[in-house]
Amino acid sequence: MTTYLPRRRFLQFTATATLAGIIAPAALAASRRQLQKAIMYSTIGFKGTVLEKFTAMKEAGFEGVELMGGMDRAEVKAALRASGLQAASVCCHTHWAKPLTDANPEVRKVGLDGLRLSLEDAKEYGTDSVLLVPGVVSDKVSYDEAWKRSQEEIRKAVPLAEQLGVKIAIENVWNNFLLSPIEAARYVDEFKSPAVAWHLDLGNIGRYGWAEHWVRVLGKRISRLHLKEWNNKRMNEEGLRKGFGDKLLEGTNNWAAIMRALDEVGYTGWGITEQPGSQAATLEEARDLVQRVEKIYAL
Repeated sequence: MTTYLPRRRFLQFTATATLAGIIAPAALAASRRQLQKAIMYSTIGFKGTVLEKFTAMKEAGFEGVELMGGMDRAEVKAALRASGLQAASVCCHTHWAKPLTDANPEVRKVGLDGLRLSLEDAKEYGTDSVLLVPGVVSDKVSYDEAWKRSQEEIRKAVPLAEQLGVKIAIENVWNNFLLSPIEAARYVDEFKSPAVAWHLDLGNIGRYGWAEHWVRVLGKRISRLHLKEWNNKRMNEEGLRKGFGDKLLEGTNNWAAIMRALDEVGYTGWGITEQPGSQAATLEEARDLVQRVEKIYAL
């Protein structure tokens, strides 16, 4: 026997099914993605002690924080325990001022010591990744010199990284070095160690490429993500650094394509906001940032 729905109920059923078809993919994607939300400590504009900053970020909805190497360990560990935040990663604090590519071996030694300290910090804080800018190419440091020197110095820290179970995660930045995903993958692979990986900044790439392409090439080499917006139109019309002028979801990053690429390579773990300037100066701003990250994760 055929059963017919009354017209009114049929229309309601159809509308509900259509809406579910629109919402379900995003909701399912968000639920299956094992992605966590963190913020880079140096971008927290909220005034106060380490504990006060951590507590505010936890209240805003962040689950973790990317710490700086060389911080007061006792203070940081106490603040992590009291606030409930987790350490998402540690950013090496010497890599810009004392780059591993400097011509002066004494400068490189300070940079290497900073990397080693950051690795030990990460272990103390309970995280397994240290962000490292490997060096800088300039008029005084050639590309091939940067490649050779940085690898030589990083190799000195690899045994410690392997012993601690902490990855040295190379970041793509505007350092005129490692400018393509294929080159980035080769650079990591040449260490022949699981302790060397990649810290992928999804905004820095906008100057010369597409984040989703880098995700697919780097794949399992990705240890951490920096969530940062980019706007090609602003860059072209207002100047290079103006490309960073937008909040998450308001620039030209193709976040849906980036999320699909991350799904394809099976990335799980931390997404760390590093919006230029202090976009978490108030609790409301921090909550807004969390909500933007959540919308990205649901695309």
